Amino acid sequence: MRVKNKSIIVTGSGGGIGEGIARRLAAEGAQVIVNDINVALGEKVVAAIVKAGGTASFFAADVTKSAEVKALVEAAVQRYGKLDVMVNNAGWTHRNQPALDVSEDEFDKCYAINVKSIYLATIHAVPVFRAHGGGSFINIASTAGVRPRPGLTWYNGSKGAVITTSKSLAAELGPDNIRVNCINPVFNPDTGLSAEFAGGPVDEDRKARFRASIPLGRFSTALDVANAALYLASDEADFISGVCIEVDGARCV
Repeated sequence: MRVKNKSIIVTGSGGGIGEGIARRLAAEGAQVIVNDINVALGEKVVAAIVKAGGTASFFAADVTKSAEVKALVEAAVQRYGKLDVMVNNAGWTHRNQPALDVSEDEFDKCYAINVKSIYLATIHAVPVFRAHGGGSFINIASTAGVRPRPGLTWYNGSKGAVITTSKSLAAELGPDNIRVNCINPVFNPDTGLSAEFAGGPVDEDRKARFRASIPLGRFSTALDVANAALYLASDEADFISGVCIEVDGARCV
């Protein structure tokens, strides 16, 4: 049990990568807060975790709203007595298209969910971490912030912001025993956003083109990302801060 009794929030964990992270952490003994804006999906994940013998509860919150993120953090403390780790997984992308064709509303939504959420998590979780002697943020960024693909310019920029912000926070919050790290997954065709990344249905032709850019010859999976998150959340990573783990099959080399 590598994260036994750790209180961990996983945002956007009603499906996809977030669900994989929540289930993996719970299997290793974490007390998980499953967060999503979709109540039905979030409660379904909680039910699966509990059925498997884990500990989890659901809390609905929009990660772009300060009051809701504050309530999310408070819920973890109220339910489990503390907050050890916050996994900022919730994300969004505009459709793969020329930069000039992305609307202002799409741009705002992308930056609100991908970047503002990190700001709000920091504002509300850091005081709790400080009060308990430390903590850990794990921010799910993307290989897009390291090696951008054409057609996703504003999304790429938002993930680059997550990476740089995480490194800056690691340096600033280190004296408070607060670790901040990133995970950069490569394309996963099984997530809810895959068609937006690909610019259309994820058919075999599109899959082949994406797969050809990954030296290990396969896509990332939710479990791949979850295993990286498990390491960063565990005491094994006690001296790891300010790093980005590329879960990408050498895509970014």
